[in-house]
Order: sequence, then structure tokens, then C-alpha cells
Amino acid sequence: MAEGGDEDDDSKTEEPSQKKIDEAIKRGDVAKSQELSTFFVLSGATIFVAFLTPGLTRDLARPLAALIEHADEIVLDQRGLTDVYLHIGLIVAGVLALPALLFLVAGVGGSAIQHRLLWTMEPIIPKFSKVSPLAGLKRIFSAEGGMQGVKGVIKIVVVGVAMVMALRPEMRRLDTMVQVETVGLLAVIQSAAVKMMFAVLIVMAFVAGLDYIFQRRRWMKRQRMSREELKEEFKQTEGNPEIKAKIRQMRQARARRRMMAAVPKATVVVTNPTHFAVALRYEPGMRAPTVVAKGVDDLALKIREVAAQHDVPVVENPPLARALHATVDIDKEIPEEHYKAVAEVVGFVMRLDRRRGARPL
Repeated sequence: MAEGGDEDDDSKTEEPSQKKIDEAIKRGDVAKSQELSTFFVLSGATIFVAFLTPGLTRDLARPLAALIEHADEIVLDQRGLTDVYLHIGLIVAGVLALPALLFLVAGVGGSAIQHRLLWTMEPIIPKFSKVSPLAGLKRIFSAEGGMQGVKGVIKIVVVGVAMVMALRPEMRRLDTMVQVETVGLLAVIQSAAVKMMFAVLIVMAFVAGLDYIFQRRRWMKRQRMSREELKEEFKQTEGNPEIKAKIRQMRQARARRRMMAAVPKATVVVTNPTHFAVALRYEPGMRAPTVVAKGVDDLALKIREVAAQHDVPVVENPPLARALHATVDIDKEIPEEHYKAVAEVVGFVMRLDRRRGARPL
């Protein structure tokens, strides 16, 4: 059946990633059953013999017969013979163009049904392991090579038996064929060939199906990865988790410093005494108050400390603090459903400031 592959590494126990599979396909390393390709080519040959041979024979016979009838008109010099050869070549090429196209389609179809069509030069790049006699001997006398040899012998025997069984009825007619004219004999030969090829096709369909399943599973096993390879690939595609965590920490630290710098300019800090703190800024002319800082636990405590240091009013309103923390992002305006509650807090702060002498915002 198909050729052998590399030995499997016991450490490669994980299923291959899609990236590993895509890279293998780009290299031309695909799951391919040679038996399935042979089945398609043999199918094309059977169609040719069964349906196209009579018509092609007539197409070939007519111009050749005409050529023979006018053989006396052929000038037997270099130019004349060249013209004859060229004429015969064009006749044969025209007749064989259709079967050649049929075989080409069958060959391409045998590959396309197994994997998508691809163009790569890697399989034909010279490698020492491909031309090394020692490597070749190792492949031949390896367990894989022995198994392929046994498979080949079994296939030959099974196909041979199928051919004999298909031709056995025709063998009884051998003694009568000497009396058959040439045209009739060709028809008998064609009929026998078609029967034989159909019998072989039936056997090859079974062989090709089993071989494709075997080659597919073997290819997937060859693509398996170790845990270390999976981790390394994850680092390459998703980034090193440690570096990503470090970058995330740096971004959080910058955002925290920027947020703390905005607390002294806040109009009010709304808190849940022990857990939440949300700093709001509002100036006349703004459509709605904006959240300039927020945090929980230690960060909430830090916001309250900075607010106290810069005389920013701190108002306890646990439901409002929790709601604003959960629904409003930094530098975003509060939603309409919180307008009334926030207006009451901001109004309270402004009235308090006016009593104290209008603390600048």
C-alpha cells in the first residue's frame, strides 16, 4: 500500500493542533493512500475500455485506412516520409487526447478526494535521507518495509484471484474463438477485458477504502505532539503567559496612577464605607457627571485617602456606590437611571461648599 513513515515518538501523546496540521500540509506532508489514487486511475481505464474504445478504434481506423489506400501517392524521400510521420502522429494524438484527459482527471481526482490541492516544492527537494543507500536499506528491511511487502503480496493474490474468476467463463470459449472473424474477436477481447477490470475495481475499492483509513490514522499519529511542543506553540501563537501577565500588570499600574491623579479634581467620592469608592466629577455645562476613579477594598481605601488629602467630599451611599462601580467605566458619564441619585449627592456637596465659602471645583 502506501509508503512507510517516521517512527512515532512515545512522548508525543497529544492530538495535533490545527497549526501543526496546516504546516504539515504546506510542506506536502498529507495523508495519502496510493491505493485510492490507483483505484481512480483504474476506474478511468475501465471507462475508457468499456465505452470509448470502439469509437476511438473507428476514429483511428478511418484516417489510417485512407492513408494506406493512397500509399502509392506518397513520395519516398525525406520530406515525404516526414509528412507521413507527422500526419500519423497528429491522427494518434487527436484520438488519444480524450483518454489522456480522462486519465489526468482521474489522477487529480484521486488526490483531490483525499486532501485539498496544493503546490509545494518541498517533497522534491533533494535530501540525503532519500538518496542514502543505508537509509534505503533500513526502510526496506524495517518492520514497516516488511509489512508493506506482505500487504503487496496479499493484494497481488487477491487481485489475481478476482481476475481468474472473472475470466473463467471466457476460457471455455477459447476453442471456438479461432473461427471468429477479427472484428468479432476484438469485441470478445473487449468484453473479457471489461469483466476483468470491473472485478479488479471491486477488489480495489475495498483495498483502497481500508488503506485510506489506515494511512489517515497513521498520518494523524505521526502529527501528534508532546506537551512541551504544545506549550511552545501556545507561547508562539498566543504569546508567553508570563510576559502577557507582566504587560497586564504594567497597564493596570499605569491606569491606577492616572486614576489616582484624577481624584483630587473630583467633585465627590461616593462610598460604601468598607468596600467600594467611586469618584465623580461635575462642572456646570457638563451633560452629566463623569466617573474619574473607582475601586474596591484596598483601592477604595486609597481613593478615600487621596480625597481626604485634597478636601474632596466623601459621601456614604452604599447602593449608589455599588451600582456605579458595577455599571460605569472610567471616564464615562453616568447612565440616566442614576441621574436622580447622583444629582442629590452633587447638590448636597454644592450646598455644603456654598456654606463653607464655595470650595473651588
